[in-house]
Amino acid sequence: MASGRIIKLVVFELLQFAAFSIPTLVTVEQFASAYQRTRETPEKTHYWLIVSCSIAYVASVSLLIWVPVKVILYKKPHLSKKIKGWRPVMMMCVVLTTLPSFSFSIAVTEVQKNINGSADVLPDTLPDLPVSLVLTSLIVVDIIEKLRTYSLRGRQKSKEDRHIHITTLQQIKPVTDQGRENEGNSATPQPAIRTGASRPPVATTQSPAPELAGPQELSFQSGILRMMSQQDVRAEIFLWSFLLWSDTIEMVRVAGHQAVYRSGWLYPVYIFSFISLVRIIFTPQNPLLNSLGILLQDLPFIFVRLSLIIALGTITPILGLCKNVLVTLSYVYFNYLTRYRIFSTFELSSF
Repeated sequence: MASGRIIKLVVFELLQFAAFSIPTLVTVEQFASAYQRTRETPEKTHYWLIVSCSIAYVASVSLLIWVPVKVILYKKPHLSKKIKGWRPVMMMCVVLTTLPSFSFSIAVTEVQKNINGSADVLPDTLPDLPVSLVLTSLIVVDIIEKLRTYSLRGRQKSKEDRHIHITTLQQIKPVTDQGRENEGNSATPQPAIRTGASRPPVATTQSPAPELAGPQELSFQSGILRMMSQQDVRAEIFLWSFLLWSDTIEMVRVAGHQAVYRSGWLYPVYIFSFISLVRIIFTPQNPLLNSLGILLQDLPFIFVRLSLIIALGTITPILGLCKNVLVTLSYVYFNYLTRYRIFSTFELSSF
């Protein structure tokens, strides 16, 4: 009987391969259907030719790139440990799946514009299935990569449980330390030299800025409230993986608006949306990830959203623009401007 580890490995690999291959097939099929409508003949020769080319592409990159890389990472764990800061699996998905899918999504629009030589026959909105499938597949691969180090069975300790455990260990002193303290207390104490009761000791070195103490959080010890307050890191992976890309999802959704895909704004929307997805290649622990999030997503989205609002109206939410602006300004202020003297005075709030 196969062990749970083997079953987990097989299921994860099958899901990742499906997320790697299906988006390209679906997007190219949409392109083939749109191209077939431009032909006046009822034969579907061009349709099946395009579909067969997509199948050949997926089979080629799977056999020549996907499978060899997967085998090397599985057979040589010492090699995978040397790869730090980025993830080869996510790079393959971004370059070999997301990039062709976005390209064919643009091609679908361009082909539909050429039907009967007029853009008036275009639908009010583009189909959402191809783009949603591409982004969902990319997020699924990201979730699987993060879940590999966790067990899918058993209860994972929450943050509160780990904090209580660490605090308890810090408060309990070993027997040897207590014995040493007792021996030290039995010795004759030395008289302390008084330099003045109200005079504080002079600091020889500059002390770092104190940490701000946050408000005391609630903790429940029993009952239904304790059950509702459980936090499992495995569940949070699913939550934050989708929330992390909500801004990109909203931007790609804007590309389906008729005022966007009937004009030249379709290209910058798709290009900058793809650029924002590049940071998924890096590991979550990469110290450059926050800076890349600003440079690859929030800062470009400010100009794209502002331009769309000026040119086409509020087809993109104002809330998204506010989010990009505030995230960028807060990052620059707290990481760089606070180093200057005018912003370096540390203040403790009394509230």
